[in-house]
Amino acid sequence: MNTLKDAKVGQTVIVAKLHGEGAVKRRMMDMGITKGVEIFVRKVAPLGDPMELNVRGYELSLRKADAERIEVQ
Repeated sequence: MNTLKDAKVGQTVIVAKLHGEGAVKRRMMDMGITKGVEIFVRKVAPLGDPMELNVRGYELSLRKADAERIEVQ
């Protein structure tokens, strides 16, 4: 299973599935991360956390712990 956490800088991935329950899953969906959406990995902080992503035309910073819950293709 590939997760967003494993994606490299400059890579574009497609969300296959969101893992998580209740409020955690709802928060990711409210940020625009839903099945089938493309995510471009712009940057990763020097210590590896957080990641800066382009999702649906806006920039989003996401912790690696949350990125691990997003399965990608």
